[in-house]
Amino acid sequence: MRLLFLGDVMGRSGRSAVAERLPALRAEWGLNFVVVNGENATNGAGLSPAHAKLLLEAGADCVTLGDHAFDQKDMLGHIDGEPRILRPINFSKAAPGKGARLYTLQDGRKVLVAQVLGRVFMKRPFDDPFSAIEPVLKAHPLGGQAQAVLVDMHCEATSEKMAMGHWCDGRASMVVGTHTHVPTADAMILPGGTAYLTDAGMCGDYHSVIGMDKAEPLRRFITGMPKERFTPAAGDGTLSGLFVETDDKTGRATRVAMVRQGGLLPQAAP
Repeated sequence: MRLLFLGDVMGRSGRSAVAERLPALRAEWGLNFVVVNGENATNGAGLSPAHAKLLLEAGADCVTLGDHAFDQKDMLGHIDGEPRILRPINFSKAAPGKGARLYTLQDGRKVLVAQVLGRVFMKRPFDDPFSAIEPVLKAHPLGGQAQAVLVDMHCEATSEKMAMGHWCDGRASMVVGTHTHVPTADAMILPGGTAYLTDAGMCGDYHSVIGMDKAEPLRRFITGMPKERFTPAAGDGTLSGLFVETDDKTGRATRVAMVRQGGLLPQAAP
């Protein structure tokens, strides 16, 4: 199976990069399943139903969220009616929506997607992500009920992301970190056959401070005083993520490659 994961979509620049480039990549690379993290797609904070529709129509099979899952309040009433959108599994027991779901491809193959939130350096005390993901992995054994398993680990600390990769090794096809908007260069296949990347980076304008227009972050760093709200940078967006090819019999990764398309970053593709 040929899988693509795209990192945090940041504002209009990120949405445009996905809308303009993903349809062609699906055809050119023969992609079977695409997951897009969309939690910053609307004004850099959350995801509106309209922008979720845009990402899905561009070719995403599943859109994951994150700690900003419900910053756009319309998502509270929308997520239960759209099974292709997932919020973190350990967000809140009272939150609408689901944190993991099994999707069936047209050819009958099944893909499990799950998202968990880390706890280190995060602003809210979320539930333990390791115990939250464990029953999901047990209920969907790789190469059995699910031909592929994708885990989005949304958190600040690289160490916590790497720990989740090893925790899932041999039980997931892919574990990808999101949230920090900075792509890492450590794409690898772990000993048990799980493709891993500490952070997929963002889909957005890299001529920025993690996707935000530079002026206000610089002012705050230099003076310690806020003046305006952060606004997403609006320049040319880079599509950033991870491509993974798997063996359908085992669900394990056989090939992994970082993806960079357009914008400022050096180009990379499978």
